[in-house]
Amino acid sequence: KVSRGPGRREIGHGALAERALVPVLPSEEEFPYAIRTVSETFESNGSTSQASVCASTMSLMAAGVPISKPVAGISCGLVTGDTDDDYIVLTDIQGLEDFFGDMDFKVAGTHDGITAIQMDIKIHGLTPAIVKEAFEKTKAAREYILTEVIEKTIPAPRPEVSLYAPKIIQIKIDPEKIGEVVGQRGKTINAIIAETGVKIDITDDGAVSICGVEPEGMALAKKYVETIASDFEEGAYYEGKVVSIKEFGAFVEFAPGKDGMVHISKIAKERIEHVEDVLTLGDRVRVKCLGKDKMGRISFSIKDAEQVFD
Repeated sequence: KVSRGPGRREIGHGALAERALVPVLPSEEEFPYAIRTVSETFESNGSTSQASVCASTMSLMAAGVPISKPVAGISCGLVTGDTDDDYIVLTDIQGLEDFFGDMDFKVAGTHDGITAIQMDIKIHGLTPAIVKEAFEKTKAAREYILTEVIEKTIPAPRPEVSLYAPKIIQIKIDPEKIGEVVGQRGKTINAIIAETGVKIDITDDGAVSICGVEPEGMALAKKYVETIASDFEEGAYYEGKVVSIKEFGAFVEFAPGKDGMVHISKIAKERIEHVEDVLTLGDRVRVKCLGKDKMGRISFSIKDAEQVFD
């Protein structure tokens, strides 16, 4: 048979497998990735949809997707005789049993319950006894697959996605601070991107997504964004780089576009005549926020911070 893309059967099986897995998937806030699982079936002998459920569960955990619980699926069949009591329920049916049998009953779920179910029957109906036995057998088979196969192979989702997969950090900022993070004509955000090598996306409600491969660069970008979006609080400590030296003090940059001034009297514990005697451009210093001065400007102190960090 020539492969012309998925047909009705493949689409139906995929929809059932998807329905089985959706209840255990993390929220977008917890795992902001698009998820796609592909199940390549080389031979159809029994329920390919339930095999896809088991394989997809293991692949999601192996990929680092924090699913709440593993899901397993199983299919059972039915062969009936002349009377209602003359029947046998088959677990994990083969292709011939599916073809000649009277029922294809697919059940997927976790240890705690069922997440998806589908039944195809070729007879007029089922007795309560048949339905009860089918549920009992699929429950036992599901527990066996989960305990003896899936959980022994990979007991829990890996703590992180692949080393080579893009990482995403999501934070929330005050929407009124978006302009400060972006900067005039994108100057600030582009400076952060250039230094850290990440991609940054900001929505109108203040949701910030930081995407990258290097954890160090992503952490630095997150720190910059949080610093820019925050209001300097009196008594808080910050770290920055000396970017300008004047006769009256030095300017320290905490993040691109976010700096503050340290007056010459707040640089060292002893009196100094020139700022250059203690600081040079590019020095990284720790400062303490002293709040607003008489002019309403936020001032900082290096000598008060040294008492904490020495």
